[in-house]
Amino acid sequence: MDTIISDETFMREALKEAQKAFDADEVPVGAIVVCNNKIIARAHNLTERLNDVTAHAEMQAITAAANYLNGKYLNECTMYITLEPCVMCAGAIAWAQLGKLIYGAPDTKRGFNLLKENKILHPKTEVISGILDKECADLIKTFFQKKR
Repeated sequence: MDTIISDETFMREALKEAQKAFDADEVPVGAIVVCNNKIIARAHNLTERLNDVTAHAEMQAITAAANYLNGKYLNECTMYITLEPCVMCAGAIAWAQLGKLIYGAPDTKRGFNLLKENKILHPKTEVISGILDKECADLIKTFFQKKR
């Protein structure tokens, strides 16, 4: 019998990716993509390393998952992200037709929920927020406190 792994367990895996970004002096955001209860993609921010403003964790995870599945649509997948996606990433998530989006901490400065009429995601994408939000937010706060 298959064991169903909890959202918190998967978010802890995304937090491991965020820690990798933190350790590399990148904004600590991590993402994983899960399909059929299996992690098929792991990613973290690489904007500094790649000198690319589009190298967000979500973008890297979408590419890795699409390559794994050999297809561009992720409608059977769930993405776990430590921080609410920005508008750019939310747009990519929409184009990938992601089945479910689960994120930890809100992004009150650049998150996609800042849009007045939030219709950026695919209409069938289910969204859950606040999973391990304190842990996710604390890592980002610590990162920016170190920068000051």
